Amino acid sequence: MEPINGRRLYFIVLIGIVLYLILDVVAQLLPPHYNWITQAESDLAVGPFGYIMAINFLNRGLLSIAFLFAFMGTIRLIGESLTRYSRGFLFFGAWSVGALLLAFFPTDVPATPISWHGAIHLIVALIAFLTGAIGAFVLSLEMKGNQTLQNVRRFALPLAVLVVVFCLLELLTPFILPHLSARFGGFLERIFLGSMLAWIAAVSAYMIRHELKKVLPTIGKKP
Repeated sequence: MEPINGRRLYFIVLIGIVLYLILDVVAQLLPPHYNWITQAESDLAVGPFGYIMAINFLNRGLLSIAFLFAFMGTIRLIGESLTRYSRGFLFFGAWSVGALLLAFFPTDVPATPISWHGAIHLIVALIAFLTGAIGAFVLSLEMKGNQTLQNVRRFALPLAVLVVVFCLLELLTPFILPHLSARFGGFLERIFLGSMLAWIAAVSAYMIRHELKKVLPTIGKKP
């Protein structure tokens, strides 16, 4: 079996993020027009052009899985035990799988009755958001103590803290400040998702530019 090139896999992650942004904008511009400030991103997956956002959910899940495998390969090649990072991998894996599931269970747009698939979508989204934020934070914490990953941790951990903060704002605002959530719920969600993707992109870009050039030429290649 051909080895998986580490830099190539991280490049795939970055390409997936760029594609995600493009598809999100395209879905937003096509009718019916949703308000990105007030409405959740999931609303874009409902309607005649909903398949675009459904594809984007799949894209988000796949790029997250690609990042997970790339990072696991990085850990192996620097001589670390995967067990040490098992909690972070578990949480981040739940975020990745959650994004894939969202594509198959459309949400309920505002002012429509709650459906079984809409209820599943809501539950999966809540779990995915929480586990994604926790996963980024835990993985950043677990980088401590390794010389290769220490430089990554210097910016990954502050970014992960922001991810957690934005996640809590997104999930708690409807209960604490419902009027604010009604007016800016979509904006808060996009800030969280943007920060999550920014964390993934920043770690991937650093690996490509620095550590992979020196010690990680190939993921899965036997010495």
